[in-house]
Amino acid sequence: MEVGILAYGGYIPKSRLQREEIFKAHAWFNPGLKGLARGERSMANWDEDSVTMSVEAARGCLQSMDRDTISGVYMASTTFPFLDRQNAAIVADALNLRSSVQTLDFSSSMRAGTSGLSVALQAAGANNGPILLCAAEKRKTKAGSALEMTTGDGAAAFLIGSGNIIARLIGSHTESVDFVDHFRGEEEQYDYTWEERWIRDEGYMKIVPTAIEGALAKANLKAEEITTFCFPVAARNVATGLAKKVGISPDAVADNYNRTWGKLAAHSP
Repeated sequence: MEVGILAYGGYIPKSRLQREEIFKAHAWFNPGLKGLARGERSMANWDEDSVTMSVEAARGCLQSMDRDTISGVYMASTTFPFLDRQNAAIVADALNLRSSVQTLDFSSSMRAGTSGLSVALQAAGANNGPILLCAAEKRKTKAGSALEMTTGDGAAAFLIGSGNIIARLIGSHTESVDFVDHFRGEEEQYDYTWEERWIRDEGYMKIVPTAIEGALAKANLKAEEITTFCFPVAARNVATGLAKKVGISPDAVADNYNRTWGKLAAHSP
């Protein structure tokens, strides 16, 4: 039985902060931010958090769906509003889903979203009914840091299952490497980050190619067959450099919408 994405939705707050304005405020001590001072970042309002944004994204995803068929609600975030209360259960309740749905939270790293997707695909493949996966972030960033430039607030929702699939899983691969590019301790408000060249040269350019090659092998595909390659990174030329290194055509490198947010779309069966 084939499984994949049946529907999707998204939510991005209306407020925006121009990155050029961030650079103007901090250029006196961090002129290196100039390379990131393009486009804008989204800003959640005072009454929004990762749960409320997930609910909004899920509403777009489920607008024409029979909600009684949903068997699980998974939520992924590194900025849950509650540390000792299941956030996915709040989302399920806000959507008026059955109390018998399975609810799971995924956190602890920025792999939370893809980890949740992997588990959702496995659960949906067991013929348990569609799984609703939500991912949302409202990250605090230190003023004048690169993360202040590259992060933004928002949420996405995916309905995972079998049937009228709009995106089918043909293969996946995981590389687990304890590469410390950033981290946030339990008592800390902000991430501690390493130097950008370290992240690029030792992280992106050495770890990611192995993951791409593993995924291509499991999908029985060659790099030159890839027509769309999207990589979530703000630094210039990293995605193009990765494509070149693994043999993907530079023409296949797609816009990852880091500079600005376009109009959000939703698709529901």
